[in-house]
Parts: sequence; structure tokens; C-alpha cells
Amino acid sequence: MNAYFVILAGGSGSRLGHVRKTEIRLGGASLLERVANRLRIDRGAILISTGAGLSLPSTIGTALPDLDTPLGGPLAGILAAAAHLRHQASTDSVLLSVAVDTPFLPEDFASRLMEPLEHGARAAKACWRGNAYPTNAAWRLADLQDLPEQASAGTVAPSPRALLAQLGAVSVDWEATHASDPFANLNTLADLIDLSYRVRGSSD
Repeated sequence: MNAYFVILAGGSGSRLGHVRKTEIRLGGASLLERVANRLRIDRGAILISTGAGLSLPSTIGTALPDLDTPLGGPLAGILAAAAHLRHQASTDSVLLSVAVDTPFLPEDFASRLMEPLEHGARAAKACWRGNAYPTNAAWRLADLQDLPEQASAGTVAPSPRALLAQLGAVSVDWEATHASDPFANLNTLADLIDLSYRVRGSSD
């Protein structure tokens, strides 16, 4: 089962004063660099969702702008990745989506999320202590192939959470192996301060 990765980096950072999250640095590295490093794969193989009409100056991966559909937000990034892979990946392949603002992404992220799919699940979502992170998920590409057409027709699920529910996604929880939330993300100034302190006190 082949795996492909898309980092969802198209958010406008509205709650952070419209600062692009990819440009925020923690401990000397940008959020994009931190997440790419945690994936433990060739950086050139990573897809980067950049949002609607936005450029992303980076040496990491392939930048994918949103498709021309009414859909926005993180699901638009997943849709763009699915469309990009439509003619180059086998239908039994898996797409793993990762939010760019999760700098403590666990190193076993891919292997643990892919395991349920290897046993027949259609999708899997990352959790910690029962809190789900629907942008950090694994999807069968076969289930995503028709998303561009569904988006144009207005029949697609409105969010990653809704699409995961539609696919009956399995929850994979990291509580037993991580004392602190490995999917802690950055939406506000308070989150930025908390994650900055955590970086300083971490060996990750």
C-alpha cells in the first residue's frame, strides 16, 4: 500500500493577524520545516496545499493551489492532492493529510494511521485523549477520486470531519504513548506562546 503525504498549509492565519502559519518559526525552524521533518520521508515527495491562488516559496515538496471549485479550507487541500494524484497513484494507495501547525507530530503518525486501512477501514483520524484532529488523517485515494466533481456539483461533504464521518473513519488515539498532545496546534497567540515554551523544554 503506497502512501502519499499532503501538508495542509493554505490557511490565512486570521486569528493570528493574518500571518501565514508556514512562516511562523519555533526553535529556529518554520512550522512547515518541523512538520516535514517529522514525516521522515523525502521532502521532495511531499505535497503542500497552499490555498486559493497563494504561492508558497519553499524548497519542500510540490506546491498545490486549490482547484477552481466553491470548496475552501482544509478539505480543498485534500481535494487538490487527490486530483494531483489521480493519474499517477494506484487506487489502493493512501493519502495522509497533515496540518502544518502540528509541530509535535508523532514519528509513528503514518504507520499507525495506515494500519486500520490495511485491515479494511476506509479512513482513519488522529486522536489524543478522545479529541479528534480530522485534518491529521489517512484516506483511501479510491474514496477521494470523485471529490473534484462532487465539489463542483456542490454535493461533497463540507469538511474533513464530515467526510471522515461519511467514510466511517477509525479513531487512532496516541494517549497511551504521549503524555502531551502530539497534535497540539497553533490558532491563537496563546497557542503560539504555549508551543514556544514546549519547544524550549523538548528534545523533539
